[in-house]
Amino acid sequence: MAVEKTLVILKPDAMERGIVGEIISMIEKKTFKITYMAIKNLTDEDLEYHYAEHKDKPFFPSLASYMKRGPVVVMVVEGENAIKGFRKLTGATDPMEADNGSIRGRFALTKDENIVHASDSPESAQRESDFFVKNIKA
Repeated sequence: MAVEKTLVILKPDAMERGIVGEIISMIEKKTFKITYMAIKNLTDEDLEYHYAEHKDKPFFPSLASYMKRGPVVVMVVEGENAIKGFRKLTGATDPMEADNGSIRGRFALTKDENIVHASDSPESAQRESDFFVKNIKA
């Protein structure tokens, strides 16, 4: 198995609801290692870079508004097959379809406000991690 890194963002609803600690506990219990963590307020520029593939789509303004609603927790998580493994722990985008033991299955209330982001490929994980670790100002 390969040790990988992935970018994880606990979105504003996780902060608002006070469930960050529970989610971090789930991550650590899966034996993933958190190698970077910061609380950040995202800017328009951050979101346009991070969601570049969505910035021209009709839902982008509401997504950006949601992600700027309050601080987020940005983490780089490492472990064996971290990308696929963490996406499994994250659960389906729609919490009604997510496994009950997943983060979204336990905590997300709607598809639009779904608690957590996880990179979907090694290329995305590298690009996203590099950007957030090096370029976002707290």
